[in-house]
Amino acid sequence: MSPHLLPRKIMKKTVLLLSFALLGIITSAYSEVTLPKMLSDHMVLQRNRPIHLWGWADPGEQVTATLRGTTASTKADDLGHWSLYLPPEQAGGPYELTISGTNTITLDDILIGDVWFASGQSNMQLPLMGFPGSAVVTNGEEEIRNATHPDIHLLHIPDKASPYPQQDQPASWTLCTPETAASFSAAAYFFGREIAGKEHVPIGLIESDWGGTPGEAWISMDSLGADASLMPVFAQWARESDDNADYSRLQAVYEREAAAARAAHQPEPSHPWRPDNLESWTPSWLYNGMIAPAVNFPIKGVIWYQGEANTGVERAAMYERIFPALIQDWRKQWRQGNFPFLFVQISAFTSTPDEDWAVVREAQRRTLGLANTAMAVTIDIGNPTNVHPADKQDVGHRLALAARALVYGEQIEYSGPMYRQTSVEGSRIRVWFDHADSGLVAKGGPLTGFEVAGKDRKFVPATATIDGKTVVLSSPQVPDPEFVRYGWTNYPTVNLFNGAGLPASPFTSEKNIPQP
Repeated sequence: MSPHLLPRKIMKKTVLLLSFALLGIITSAYSEVTLPKMLSDHMVLQRNRPIHLWGWADPGEQVTATLRGTTASTKADDLGHWSLYLPPEQAGGPYELTISGTNTITLDDILIGDVWFASGQSNMQLPLMGFPGSAVVTNGEEEIRNATHPDIHLLHIPDKASPYPQQDQPASWTLCTPETAASFSAAAYFFGREIAGKEHVPIGLIESDWGGTPGEAWISMDSLGADASLMPVFAQWARESDDNADYSRLQAVYEREAAAARAAHQPEPSHPWRPDNLESWTPSWLYNGMIAPAVNFPIKGVIWYQGEANTGVERAAMYERIFPALIQDWRKQWRQGNFPFLFVQISAFTSTPDEDWAVVREAQRRTLGLANTAMAVTIDIGNPTNVHPADKQDVGHRLALAARALVYGEQIEYSGPMYRQTSVEGSRIRVWFDHADSGLVAKGGPLTGFEVAGKDRKFVPATATIDGKTVVLSSPQVPDPEFVRYGWTNYPTVNLFNGAGLPASPFTSEKNIPQP
């Protein structure tokens, strides 16, 4: 044998041995049937929809699931994955669910009801116990004491950024008790509490959020990469990556400067804001780590509370494309059609000139053009100095109103006045609203927050009066008005409501959202 051939043969043999060893490791890893962590005791399964169960086992192993006397079976594929469906069930429980193969897993206290997926950034994340030292929830301590609800179960997916989609996450379902609710999303809790009380079915709440994160981090790379209009997202990320190349070094410098200032009893120097975890701002990485593990789990719908991280003047204009893309992406990934997607319009906050909250609010309002969506307006309950308003009860209630009307069929008003169109009447311009059948109301005095402009789009404050379901505007500075906007600042003073007590959404009548 040629000495030149020996190393190649040894190499081939080594590769084969390693391959068999790796196959052994994979096989031993699935020597028993296993489940993702979110298939656990206390879980809530979505009623009136096929019940999806999945997990891992030895390749070719038969897996059987039984619930309420109904059984379904399947075999694990060559990679050890298995997936099966049980028939839909009506609301009820608690039940026992068994999954068996070479071993048997028994899950207890299984409820069947409605599952709502709550996601977004810190205003969704704000728990009943608040953020110590920075944000509280109104009457938080009392709400925690009263948070025992046997018909509500909770699952809190922990923060995780990943460069590729994860198949599992580490959290399991819990009961809703004062101990578990204290660290759970206040907005989601108040939403779920109202839905459970009104609909009298078990409610499962899945919380998956991360404070201070942009919308593009929550969209799959499949959708980001398939839409050419979203390419500026990657250009923006490239610029931010360059800016943060020396982030760890700068942190050390900033810490030294802060320590020196404290020692000298001087104010600590301010620096440009940067996210605490740069990975959490990477496009698609939060989808990969915190959404992908859940898309096999059937849900009733989504409640979403995010947008503040996209208000920077360099990125706000893109939110008109990012947010609808996120909704469409999640509907595609869950494979449940146009499920309800209810979201909160960002509130009022003074912020800085480097941010444009009005542009993001308008992008959110225009997203209502997507089917089966609704928006909870919160412009009246903001805090000028704290980005985390304490009133999460009204946030949850307004989301619940939308669900009760759009999802559960109650004949109730669920939205404040929404801009429909304008009509010019000489030197005046009339604004027409949807959700104004109960009448329009100016709370606390004359209407404020309206502006008009002519062709030059130079907006000036307008005199505004209510006329039935419309508002009539005029200004001596604009004899030929063409455009109207309302609440067009970071922290506007606005007071238009409908007869149901719900606030009007800020808006602009311009066809294209103005660039910050």
